[in-house]
Amino acid sequence: MNKELLKEIILEQREELLKKEFGIPRRELLRLSALLPLPQAVIISGIRRAGKSTLLGQIIRRHYAQDFYYFNFEDERLMDFGPKDFNVLYELFIELYGDQKTFFFDEVQNVSGWEAFIRRMHDRKLKFFITGSNASLLSKELGTKLTGRYINIELLPFSFDEYLDFIRAKSAYSTTKERAAIKKELNTYFEKGGMPEFLKYGNSDILKTTYENILYRDIAARYELKETKSLRELSLYLLSNPGTLFSYNNLRKALGLGSVNTVKSYIEYLENSYLFFIVNAFDYSLKRQSILPKKAYFIDPGLANAVSFQFSGNKGRYLENLVFLNLKRKNEDIYYFKTSAGLEVDFLIKKGKKVVQLIQAAWSTGDDSVKKREFKALEAGLKETKAASALIITYDDEGELSLLGKKIKILPIYKWLLEK
Repeated sequence: MNKELLKEIILEQREELLKKEFGIPRRELLRLSALLPLPQAVIISGIRRAGKSTLLGQIIRRHYAQDFYYFNFEDERLMDFGPKDFNVLYELFIELYGDQKTFFFDEVQNVSGWEAFIRRMHDRKLKFFITGSNASLLSKELGTKLTGRYINIELLPFSFDEYLDFIRAKSAYSTTKERAAIKKELNTYFEKGGMPEFLKYGNSDILKTTYENILYRDIAARYELKETKSLRELSLYLLSNPGTLFSYNNLRKALGLGSVNTVKSYIEYLENSYLFFIVNAFDYSLKRQSILPKKAYFIDPGLANAVSFQFSGNKGRYLENLVFLNLKRKNEDIYYFKTSAGLEVDFLIKKGKKVVQLIQAAWSTGDDSVKKREFKALEAGLKETKAASALIITYDDEGELSLLGKKIKILPIYKWLLEK
C-alpha cells in the first residue's frame, strides 16, 4: 500500500479521534480500566454501531492522553492494505508519535493476517485494545494465534440505565411521580432500544442501514452468498418471534429453505454478526441438549422495530427479550428449561455445574390462567433442577409468593433492570 496515503490516514484518524465527543461513560469502561495492567490483548466485540469505537475513545481519554497508537481499518482507502503493511504501519507510528506501548485497532478483522502481527508485538510486551464485529472470524483467528493472550468483552447497545443517562433522565422510582416517569421512559426504550447513534439523531434509516450492512456486507459478501432472499426472510422471522422455540427442520419447512444445513449456517452467520443470540435448552445430557429446540433473541428492540414490525402487538415477547439482554450483560450462563411435563421456564441460570436461578418473564400475572401457568412451571422447574432461587419479572406487577418453601419475588422489569 502507498506509504504516503497510509501516513495521511493515520494523521487524519488521530485528529478526528481527539476532537470527538464520546458521550456518556459506558458501564464496561470500569471493567476495561481494571484490565489495563494485564499483559493480555483486550478484544471488544459486538454489533455494528453499538459504540465500540466510542468505548475505545473513552479508554484513551481517561488513561492515555497522547501516549498511544490508533488506527481504524474500516476506511475505504484501505482496500489494498494487506498483512505486510502492518510493519509499515508500525514504522509510521514510531516516526509520527515516538515509541509507544499501547495500540488501539478498530474493526481489525477487515484485514487478513492481523493476528500474526498482534502476536509478534504482544511478545514484545506491547498492549492492544481491539474492536471487531464478527464473532466467528475473531474467535477463529484468536484461537489459532493468540491462545491465552487475550480477554474478550462483548459490548451491547445501551442498557436501560445507560439509556436514562443518555437522555439525562433520573433512575429513581421511590414516589408515584418518579415511577410514572420511569415507566414512560421504559415504554420509549421498548420501542427505540439502545443503539447510540439512532438515539442521538432519531432517524430510523440509521437502524435500517445498519441492518442492511450486516446482511449484505458482513454476511452475504463475506460468506459469498449468491442468493440473499432466504437469509433476509430468516432474519425477519427471528426478529418477529423472539423467544419462540424453533428447530432447524421446522424453519426449513416454514421458509422453504433448501436444507437443514443451510438453516444452520445462516443462523450461525446471523449470530456471529451479533444480530441474534441463540439459547439452548438445559439438559444434563449434552447430546440431548444439542437436538432440543432452541430460542433466538435479537440484539436491540429499536433495530427490530425499524425493520420488522411495531412492538405493541408482541409486548410479552419484547419484555422477555429485554430480560435476556440484561442477563447477557451480566455474563450469565443462560438456558431455558422444559420440565418433564412439558412446562416451560423462560430462563435457567447456571454457574459451573449448579443451577442457581430460574426466571419467568410475563407481561402481567393478573390473568389467572397466566398466573397458574407461570407458577406451575416454576414450581416444577424448582423440583427438577434444585435451583437455589427463582424470580418472576413483569411489566408492572410486584409481590412475593412461596413455592416449595422458597420465597419467590415478583418484580417489575424497571426495578430489575436498574438493580445495581
